[in-house]
Amino acid sequence: MKTHDFWYDLPQELIAQTPLARRDASRLLTLDRVTGEIAHRTFTDLEELLRPGDCLVLNDSRVIPARLLGHRLPGGGAVEVLLLRERGNAWECLTKPGRKTHTGTELSFGDGTLTATVVGELDDGNKLVEFHYDGIFLEILERLGKMPLPPYIREELEDAERYQTVYSKVSGSAAAPTAGLHFTKELLQRLQQKGVRIAYVTLHVGLGTFRPVKAEEVTEHHMHSEYCFMTQQTADLLNETKKSGGRVVCVGTTSCRTLESLADEDGHFREASAWTDIFIYPGYRFRAMDALITNFHLPESTLIMLVSAFAGREHILNAYRIAVQERYRFFSFGDAMFIS
Repeated sequence: MKTHDFWYDLPQELIAQTPLARRDASRLLTLDRVTGEIAHRTFTDLEELLRPGDCLVLNDSRVIPARLLGHRLPGGGAVEVLLLRERGNAWECLTKPGRKTHTGTELSFGDGTLTATVVGELDDGNKLVEFHYDGIFLEILERLGKMPLPPYIREELEDAERYQTVYSKVSGSAAAPTAGLHFTKELLQRLQQKGVRIAYVTLHVGLGTFRPVKAEEVTEHHMHSEYCFMTQQTADLLNETKKSGGRVVCVGTTSCRTLESLADEDGHFREASAWTDIFIYPGYRFRAMDALITNFHLPESTLIMLVSAFAGREHILNAYRIAVQERYRFFSFGDAMFIS
């Protein structure tokens, strides 16, 4: 199976640069993964598409403002540091310019209330950075940091909360679980009133989600790892849903990867956590997910491979071709799909 098998042509102007004024005003392409049938709806039509007894699985991870702009000490040369993941007393970071932030480099951010030292260098070019501060690190980040928007978004975000889901709670992601950006608190409330269950999992999204697959053969690609967990309350809700014949509907590929990583072989759940590097591509046998709400993904990405594993590559590429024809908005701030 070749990486190029998951290519499609996308006009640049269809990449959404800003969110819509209303979260739930986006379009919704529905795809029947058995027949390949496609319909065009709006996101609020989920009220009709979801059934009483279904369980909606949401990733409640919250994006940290992980992009810090500062300067090197001494000398004052500009530096950009992107926090990727916490490693003991230090953070794994992407730094620019990388060649000038070698081990021992001292950094300063903002008014100097946050300083840092590069304490190590990793094989992939990322750096280990130890931060020095008084107070609570996340509060300092909220004040000094910027939202790490995907590389294909060139517009500045006026309201940083629009790159957070309305149910985000557990800080730790370097990128948003974007399928959830379409939900409003009111829509979730209406779904619950209809009898749709709501379950929360946490997967802290890493920037590896934007890395292109460079291997010619799909199976030669190595996935980045991300931390995920579910509570016993969520596990019980999922087990009850399956037992009663409801559908487990994942919101986004991150929720899907969490469930598929933590489910037993028979699809049963219990409280669990893991660093997951699960790579889902055609041929994978799904243990947990029955339906998926997702955005439109980059060509040749691991995410389009995941949805192709679920709905079939031909069905997905046909849906994407039609979405381009119909001028859907693509990627993080774009429109959505419901695959059932």
